[in-house]
Amino acid sequence: MNDQQLLRYSRHILLPEIGIEGQQRLLDARVLVVGAGGLGSPAAYYLASAGIGTLVLADGDTVDLTNLQRQILHREAAVGQPKAASGARTLAELNPECRVIPLAERLEGERLEAEVAAADLVLDCSDNFATRHAINRACVKLQRPLVSGAAVRFDGQISVFDQRQEKAPCYHCLFPEAEDVEEVRCAVMGIFAPLTGIVGTVQAAEALKLLIGCGTSLAGRLLLLDGLYMEWREIRVPRDPGCTVCADD
Repeated sequence: MNDQQLLRYSRHILLPEIGIEGQQRLLDARVLVVGAGGLGSPAAYYLASAGIGTLVLADGDTVDLTNLQRQILHREAAVGQPKAASGARTLAELNPECRVIPLAERLEGERLEAEVAAADLVLDCSDNFATRHAINRACVKLQRPLVSGAAVRFDGQISVFDQRQEKAPCYHCLFPEAEDVEEVRCAVMGIFAPLTGIVGTVQAAEALKLLIGCGTSLAGRLLLLDGLYMEWREIRVPRDPGCTVCADD
């Protein structure tokens, strides 16, 4: 770590739970963020500002005017442009030391597995069950910790799925994959703009803690936020012994 980095990250380094060693872990880390929208925007902001060395930002969508109410990575001038590229430009201005790799594509199949394998940690900031389950399967297979978030209307949820921990559940344990699951989308149901900031920021906090190795993660716990009344609830999530994704043979 050079003198400029010591100064830039000094407020982290002052924390005994982080220190120079913890900050160096962040500088050495590679994080995959799937989704550069409402959740991915604040999550990526804080990951980049905190000093993540390499940030892979994957999103196959383009910026729409309706996104600007909450997707703070993007500016009006970026409307019509790939979200991954728009986000990478914003993050480069925020912290030029963070190497941002924009992937203007929907990751799936072998491409998804390759990016998960290359990452130290994955953030699921997507908005559909198919992508969430695909990310979960890849993270379970490759033993990568997954920080998952979701937000719609005034309701948010966050959890961590870390198969490196004995008895820890995976996303499928909590939300079994089924063909009859009804998608609840922001485009139809609406969303309170700051809610995505709250959830995405908590995702970033959990990711940083996991990479540093401090505190207690949300593995095995689901946080639920009612943003209309600003009430938090916590639900314990056990591992499903019959889970078709993570259960032992």
